[in-house]
Amino acid sequence: MRYNKNMVNEEKQQEDFISTVSHELRTPLTSIRGFAQTMLSSWDALDDENKKKFIQIIEQQSNRLINLVENMLSVNKLQSFKDKFVYKNASANTLIEPIVQIIKHQYPNHNFETVFNNKIPNILVDVDKFQQIMTNLIENAAKYSNEGTNITVLTDFSCCPDYILIKVIDEGIGIKEEDFDKIFTKFSRLDNPLTRRVQGSGLGLYITKTLLKKMGGEISLKSSENGTTFEIFLPVENVENQAGKPFKGCG
Repeated sequence: MRYNKNMVNEEKQQEDFISTVSHELRTPLTSIRGFAQTMLSSWDALDDENKKKFIQIIEQQSNRLINLVENMLSVNKLQSFKDKFVYKNASANTLIEPIVQIIKHQYPNHNFETVFNNKIPNILVDVDKFQQIMTNLIENAAKYSNEGTNITVLTDFSCCPDYILIKVIDEGIGIKEEDFDKIFTKFSRLDNPLTRRVQGSGLGLYITKTLLKKMGGEISLKSSENGTTFEIFLPVENVENQAGKPFKGCG
């Protein structure tokens, strides 16, 4: 009986997966095809401003598809245990700064600030995975908060001597406490005015949490109607064989 229930659950997850991915693929593909067809059939009738606008939309929707495919590949690697981790000693501040600058360029109507503690030790991480984590969190902070608000990225010592602390702070509408666990599950998207207007697959935070755990880190959040703070704990480089071990906590 238990075996049958497991099969039913797996089939339901597979159906949900196919339904969600199909929807996420169909929307940008339909948009790309529509604007491409319009340009092909009405090129001479369109002025340069509209041509530029349509090409920008095609580029945006293409990037959305690329991000979705990259997230799907990441999930597949994580679930199949094929994702290889190459650990290096690295400065969190040095790795975060260029990410902030890139996202700052993408979201020029937000105010970005970095508050780095230059005395924190290096971390022991897979650099590519760490950059993926930070990109997800900082980009989410910008996507899910109103224009003109502040996004702050902070690094510091943590209450745990073997870990550093990284915070990503936004001034969005906040997340309800009962949704704290939900947002880290696959394909999870909260229903509020900001999330409705923002496109996404609901995979970013699932990938972020999974990558952190595999590197011996942890993520938590605090939220209110004034905004949300994501807190990341990552092992420092001088802890022997720390990488990949479960987070010990600050008790």
